[in-house]
Parts: sequence; C-alpha cells; structure tokens
Amino acid sequence: MIDLASYLALAVLAIIILMQAVKILREYERAVVFTLGRYSGVKGPGLILLIPIVQQMVKVDLRTIVLDVPSQDVISRDNVSVKVSAVLYFRVIDPDRAVIQVEDYMGATSQLAQTTLRSVLGKHDLDEMLGERDKLNRDIEEILDAQTEAWGIKVANVEIKHVDIDESMVRAIARQAEAERNRRARIINADGEKQAAQAMLEAAQTLAGQPEAMQLRYLSTLYDIGADKNSTIVFPMPVELGTLLSKM
Repeated sequence: MIDLASYLALAVLAIIILMQAVKILREYERAVVFTLGRYSGVKGPGLILLIPIVQQMVKVDLRTIVLDVPSQDVISRDNVSVKVSAVLYFRVIDPDRAVIQVEDYMGATSQLAQTTLRSVLGKHDLDEMLGERDKLNRDIEEILDAQTEAWGIKVANVEIKHVDIDESMVRAIARQAEAERNRRARIINADGEKQAAQAMLEAAQTLAGQPEAMQLRYLSTLYDIGADKNSTIVFPMPVELGTLLSKM
C-alpha cells in the first residue's frame, strides 16, 4: 500500500509539472518568457515548453484592441466647455516591450489617450471641433502613435465619437447661425440691386445715344400693355410732333 501511494503521489506531481511545462498558444497569442526573472525571448504560437519553476511567461494578445476613451471635459480655445468622447484602435506589435517597458500597457494607453484628447482639442475652436473631425483624429493619432511606440504599441486609428455642448450654448450657436444667414442674405440682395442698377444705367445710356432704339422700346411697351384687353392706354404726344406743330 505504501508503494502504491508513493506512485500515485509521483504521478500527480508529474502531471502538475507537465501542466506547468506545456503551454498551447493560439495564433494571435505570444508568450514573453522569463528565465530566473530575466527576459529570455518570445515564444508562440502553438505548443511551447517551459522549465517549471525556472521559467515563467506572460501571455500577450496581438489582436486589434478597441478602447473607449471616457468622456472628457474640454475647454476650447474660444472658451466653450464641451464633453468629448472618442474610441481608440491599437494593437501590440512588440510583446516584449509591451510587458517590459510599461507595467500595464492597456491602462497606460487609456490614460495617455485621455490627456492627449484634452490637450489637442483645447487648442482648437468649437467650430473646428465640429467641422474638422478628420484633421483632429489624425493629429491625436499621430501623437499617440509616437508616444506609445516605446511600449511596442501601434495606434491604428482614433475617432471622436461625440462632442456634447451645453443647451444654452446650443441656443447661442443657433442664434449666431441665424444672424450669419441674415447677413449673407442682405449681402446677396445688395449685390443683386447693385447689378440691376448697373444694368439699368447701361440700358439708359444706350437708349439715350440711339433715338431709334428709344422709339422701338416705346412701341414694345405699348404692345405689352395692349396684351391686357381691360387696359386703357393713353398715348402721349411725341416730342417731335409738338415741335412740328409749333412751326406751322
């Protein structure tokens, strides 16, 4: 019985050691291996063997990670308070640096994204936040990508999701937009009146220089009036006829 118990204990111990020594990693996983606390390489995917007790590993996922950046209070360059949220897409390209260079690359990237979002957007006006999101996305992405490169992280994309404005500021923006539309309408009307006046002046100069043209215009006007059968037409006496009668 003692021998059988010893064999069972050895078998259990062997199974435990085997479980610690044999690891299977998926295609998108890598193992950062440490031997006696020192970095000794990256292994995987597939079946890998570790020396129990002597070697330990840290598993790293290489897939693209979607990280929601919490809503941030931002004061724009024109002193408008807004709440801005975004989403960040990144992935680990160097597992060893992601484990060795930073304690928690997920938390560090999240904190860095929040501070960068506030810093970049605070340099722009509200109109730029609302109308130039593509440019702002690229600026934030470039800054994050440059700063996370030392951690073995590649930032693929940054998208600003929401820019929430206070209700009172929404009303103020609406009034400003209405005033701007009215201003443009008055400018367009003024330009139209200016062009019409210029055209009338040119027509008057042309008619004044050509008496025959004046007579044709006079007859055309009479024809337009005569198209309405209910109209009563009073023919003015031509100036030439008055001159002729005065000589008789």
